[in-house]
Amino acid sequence: MKKVLIKPHITEKTILLTKQNKYTFVVAKNARKEEIKKWVENLFKVKVESINTLKNAPELKRNYRTGSYFLKGGLKKAIVKIKGDKKIDLFELESKEPKVKKTSKKK
Repeated sequence: MKKVLIKPHITEKTILLTKQNKYTFVVAKNARKEEIKKWVENLFKVKVESINTLKNAPELKRNYRTGSYFLKGGLKKAIVKIKGDKKIDLFELESKEPKVKKTSKKK
């Protein structure tokens, strides 16, 4: 069985999507929705409701030393919606509030 899930895709937007039980993963470019569903259900022991996939086009970059151009990047992402109230622990981040220093004013 080939590796389908590469890594979780964690950004500010994907953290907000976790409140709707939607989790975003970077997946293999040739992965199908059925394969992604099996991998998520087996790895995290959850039931998948739906999967949306999208491909980011690679960017054309320039090597300034040689002057040649090359393609960089190009990802396939999967947004997985989970049934029920189950959570995936990879996306749970602790909110760290900044400590407020108390200063005394001298007169």
